[in-house]
Amino acid sequence: SNSRGTMIFHLATTAERCGIESLWTVEHVVVPVKHMPYPGSKDGQMPGGDNVAIPDPLLPLAYVAAITKTIKLATGILILPQRHPIYTAKEVATLDVLSGGRAILGIGSGWMKEEFDALGIDFHHRGSMTDEAIGAMRALWNEGTSSFEGKHFKFGPLHSYPKPVRNNVPVHVGGHSPAAARRAGRYGDGFFPTVVNPEKLKQLFDLVRTAAQKAGRNPANIEFSCMASSTRLDNLKALEDLGISRVVSGPPRPNPEAITRTLEKFQEEVVARI
Repeated sequence: SNSRGTMIFHLATTAERCGIESLWTVEHVVVPVKHMPYPGSKDGQMPGGDNVAIPDPLLPLAYVAAITKTIKLATGILILPQRHPIYTAKEVATLDVLSGGRAILGIGSGWMKEEFDALGIDFHHRGSMTDEAIGAMRALWNEGTSSFEGKHFKFGPLHSYPKPVRNNVPVHVGGHSPAAARRAGRYGDGFFPTVVNPEKLKQLFDLVRTAAQKAGRNPANIEFSCMASSTRLDNLKALEDLGISRVVSGPPRPNPEAITRTLEKFQEEVVARI
């Protein structure tokens, strides 16, 4: 509805004015009526219920790119194995160019088998498809012609333009399984687990660093983000001590006054003191 556009406009411009670093969008292309329980909640229900409107994750970010100047535009997360990487690479590179290099691609391998079934994609291959898709997109974003040879995706040499502003868009791996942590270490520019428990985060970050070292990568180059259980300054400080550089928090209630009030309060109590 038009009010949704107005709400995104208000949220994005207020967030930028209050010093928020990035905006993150979510994805489910469809939610089958009968589906396995959502792993992130006690009752298996998704936040907002199964028939809540979930817009495409990239289009709102392109809209936000036009009305802002500095805020980063991130997917948190896009379900990578459900899309062909040639298309995803093109869409994300386009967003990056339109926004002057502000795109961050948060990805996950998905959890809802029924959604994959509806798309005719093998749920059980999603892990290896995700790994390959990251490599395929990087090949398409790199300078010059692009080729890729994998089990699920093979192409090239071919032309894919425009290229992202820095010939790469940071890929942040979402999820909190050991497989997601290892994927972030082997292939990610960042890791964004959906857990808030500091002990669990520490274990996952160790897995990321070990996987990075094994793959001959520098673990220090992988950026850690997480969800915030609280945005109090002392809580944020504790997360920073774990090596976390970004905290993502759910949006304020969707009315303009609440958005303004919450974000201005956050600016006074947190942003101004960091």
